[in-house]
Amino acid sequence: MKKSDFYFDLPQELIAQTPIEPRDHSRLLCLDKKTGELSHHHFYDILSFLKEGDLLVINDSRVLPARIYGKTEKGSDIEILLLKEREKDTWEMLVKPGKRAKIGAKLIFGDGLLCGEVVDITEEGNRICRFTYSGSNIYEVLDSIGQMPLPPYITEKLSDKERYQTVYSNEIGSAAAPTAGLHFTNELLEKIENMGVKIARVTLHVGLGTFRPVKADDILEHVMHTEHYQLPQETAQLINQTKQKGGRVIAVGTTSCRTLEAAASKGLPLRADDDNTSIFIYPGYEFKVIDALITNFHLPESTLIMLVSALAGRENVLKAYDTAINEKYRFFSFGDAMLIL
Repeated sequence: MKKSDFYFDLPQELIAQTPIEPRDHSRLLCLDKKTGELSHHHFYDILSFLKEGDLLVINDSRVLPARIYGKTEKGSDIEILLLKEREKDTWEMLVKPGKRAKIGAKLIFGDGLLCGEVVDITEEGNRICRFTYSGSNIYEVLDSIGQMPLPPYITEKLSDKERYQTVYSNEIGSAAAPTAGLHFTNELLEKIENMGVKIARVTLHVGLGTFRPVKADDILEHVMHTEHYQLPQETAQLINQTKQKGGRVIAVGTTSCRTLEAAASKGLPLRADDDNTSIFIYPGYEFKVIDALITNFHLPESTLIMLVSALAGRENVLKAYDTAINEKYRFFSFGDAMLIL
């Protein structure tokens, strides 16, 4: 299977630069995975596709405002992007320009609210930095001086940082938002629960690897990125009960989907799990847990369009994307949504 099998031509103007207000007024393209039939709606219409006994699984990871602009000790401008905390107050990060961040370099951010010293350089060239700060913890400081690490295809500045968070975000640690959840409002979630649809949480911290392009022509040669996930016992039990009663498990986003399928690869019924996953889902994969998926429109030739093609069929998905382009749907992180049933 070749990556070119998942190519589509996307006009630049359909890449959403700003989020829709209100959140649930984005458009929703519904795809029947068995028939390939398509229908057009708004996201708040999702109520008409859900029914009592269904279970929505959401990813409650919260995006770290990890992009920070500062100075070196010598006064030169520098930009960093925090990737992951190696140990308390010691982080792996990307630095621009890298030549200003040699081992021993001192970095200053927010007029001294946050200071760092480069203590090591990884094989990939990422810097390891030890931080000191004013405040009770580094996350408090980042909320004050950090900016959201928006994907490279979004060029407009975000006026409200919370618009790149889901309303239910809680566990801080993602380098990018689980964007399928951006369409939900608290009011819509309340209506869903009042219908008798249960909502369960998982946590998968989205890494920058989610934007890494597939370079190999043969997709089986692609090395998948690794991300950390947590599946609580309560969620595992809810999924097992839903399956036993014949209800549907609907994943909100590819991150929730990957979490559930990664955990299921260890055996069913599901149990609480806390692990890393590099699961790569592409056509031919047999889903063990999820029955339906709420997702955004993904990049051409990406692992994410391969995942949705595994669920709904490549031809169905490419036809849906072609229809979405003709109907001027908005694509990617701040774009419209798709429901695969």
